[in-house]
Amino acid sequence: MRRVAALLAAALLLAGVVGCGGGGAEPGAPVGATLVLDFTPNAVHSGIYAAKQQGYYDEAGIDLTIRQPGESTDAPKLLAAGRTDFAILDIHDLGIARERGLDLVGVMPLVQRPLAAVIAGDPSVHSPRDLQGHSVGVTGLPSDEAVVDSEVSADGGDPAKVGRVTIGFNAVSSLAAGKVDAATGFWNAEGVALEGQGVPIRIFKVNEYGAPPYPELILTTSGETLKRNPELVQSMVEATTRGYEFTVEHPSRALHDLTEAVPSLDRSEQHAQLKVLLPDLQPKPFSRPVLDEWEQWDLEHGLLERPIDVGAAFQLEP
Repeated sequence: MRRVAALLAAALLLAGVVGCGGGGAEPGAPVGATLVLDFTPNAVHSGIYAAKQQGYYDEAGIDLTIRQPGESTDAPKLLAAGRTDFAILDIHDLGIARERGLDLVGVMPLVQRPLAAVIAGDPSVHSPRDLQGHSVGVTGLPSDEAVVDSEVSADGGDPAKVGRVTIGFNAVSSLAAGKVDAATGFWNAEGVALEGQGVPIRIFKVNEYGAPPYPELILTTSGETLKRNPELVQSMVEATTRGYEFTVEHPSRALHDLTEAVPSLDRSEQHAQLKVLLPDLQPKPFSRPVLDEWEQWDLEHGLLERPIDVGAAFQLEP
């Protein structure tokens, strides 16, 4: 998710995370591998935990360790340094990492649509152009500015007429208390939480206002891992795909796998998140035309300073 972008400048590496794919295991023994998540485990990761709990990684010969990110976690640097084998990255963060010279490769999309949205609490805001003259809470990240600009422009408004208020990652509390008229957030997380609290809102998804339907979250590895151990990467993709197929076919069982592995999660909240996510968790390969459109959108909104090699940044089907 976009929270990883806030951590890209962190200098410390996640303690104890060591990539070990193919590291001298006995013949026929499972290969140890690590995966760093983009955020605290939640419904969007259901396919990963289902694959783990259902034994799909074991069957693929992978002894997978799933790590949650910490405040000092810089997943792109961990990947580039060989300190983890895989990570879940927001697509914008993958693009920025590539732009900065890190040889990272997206190998599988986890969710097929953007999760970013503008969430309006003011009843007079019926569409993004109505945000002119209103206050919109943003985290302070460039991606939030891009979402607001894209939506207002696509709806025929002037983004310069929208007031921006930096609220950090407090969209839920700020909207519930009426401190801002709208806020950027994720429709599957903040949107679900606000609806669960009974707060009247309207959700404007960015792919419905200017942005292409790019895949938000990407299973990513390093170019070195892909070159050195393509069998591990392929097995990881296949097992993870099975996990998401299982999630789509058996959401209740996948939710059980998630909450059993992470007991601190609120099952009812995760159930609500998974329900809205299911249509976009359908596992399928990358679409080159969509990725090209995503690159252009990021360039237009200043998230990328220059074009990247899309063919090298993503593992595309022949």
